[in-house]
Amino acid sequence: MSTTELLFSRTDEELGSFAVRPLDPFADAELLHGWVTHPKASFWMMQDASLPDVEREYMRIAAHEHHQAFIGLHEGRPAFLMETYDPSELELVGLYDAQPGDVGMHFLVAPSDTPLHGFTRAVITTVMAAIFADPTAERVVVEPDVANTAVHALNEAVGFVPERQVTKPEKEALLSFCTRTQFEAATAAQGVSI
Repeated sequence: MSTTELLFSRTDEELGSFAVRPLDPFADAELLHGWVTHPKASFWMMQDASLPDVEREYMRIAAHEHHQAFIGLHEGRPAFLMETYDPSELELVGLYDAQPGDVGMHFLVAPSDTPLHGFTRAVITTVMAAIFADPTAERVVVEPDVANTAVHALNEAVGFVPERQVTKPEKEALLSFCTRTQFEAATAAQGVSI
């Protein structure tokens, strides 16, 4: 798969074009290193990662059959990181009853000196729409840090419903779910086109 191949795209009425492409662990490592070590990415837990650490982590993900990573584009420029995983095989094994069609998700917005109003919400909307573009995806599962209140609000805005707190090795997490129907209802209520 080429890193120029767009896997998904949508147009946000306010902010323009968003797209998702495959991530290349080597070609994208320097870009990712700047993102994951930025102070605003503290919940990503890679603050002290070296460039080779980032390469190794994304090579590991690229080789894993149950974990995928993607670069998100805004107006053709790299602007966010998106990861999907099978929560019955990774991250949440034994912490909840996985259902067929469950997709685990992480996302990270690149740091910016000139923030755009509504940008992060447009990113999570794009991430969710990209996941649900796959007809086998029924429900998105997330497990953000309980202290990450900003992402809890974003998750709620796109239809996530918190279920309970779970203890993971690296954090206390808020297990939350969003079905396709909940996502469609949340975006329709805000007048957002997918």
